[in-house]
Amino acid sequence: MAVRAFGTHLYEVRTEGGDYLVDVGAGRCTCPDFLFRDARCKHLRRVAIEITAGRVPPPGHVAVDCRDCGREVYVPNARADGHHYCDRHRLVVGDTVRDRETGRRLVVVAGPDRRADAVDLEEGTVTDHPTNEAYDPADAVVGAVYPGGRITADGPRPETLRVYAFPRSRLRKVDSEPER
Repeated sequence: MAVRAFGTHLYEVRTEGGDYLVDVGAGRCTCPDFLFRDARCKHLRRVAIEITAGRVPPPGHVAVDCRDCGREVYVPNARADGHHYCDRHRLVVGDTVRDRETGRRLVVVAGPDRRADAVDLEEGTVTDHPTNEAYDPADAVVGAVYPGGRITADGPRPETLRVYAFPRSRLRKVDSEPER
């Protein structure tokens, strides 16, 4: 049996005997077993198995490709538009990244959240910055700082750290590596 998700609570189950529509939200199937015998059929069970095993998206989710590696990830249907990343490439505060343009190391301190064409800088938007022209204006913006600044016994001095805004696709997540 092959199972296909529609991004709602509906799934199609293809079998040698025919194609059936399963509604996991209502616990219904269009097969004769369910319709005439009022029994929980093998199609409902198969969809549950496929969802649990992670082979099809759960209800209300759709499959999209990670922008960095192409691996399939499941996202809420309402957020299907835009750029998505798998767990390995998703950025969170504290991650170490490299700028694809300069090769320099940075630490993520904010985002990703708003689109690059909606985040204002002194000279326009993040998209308008000359070093960001090759990046998608719809890309999410990540705030990052270069390691360094003045460090005291109480930690880094905030006034010595400047947060820079980057399109997400300009940054490459790196595993922890020693500073050279």
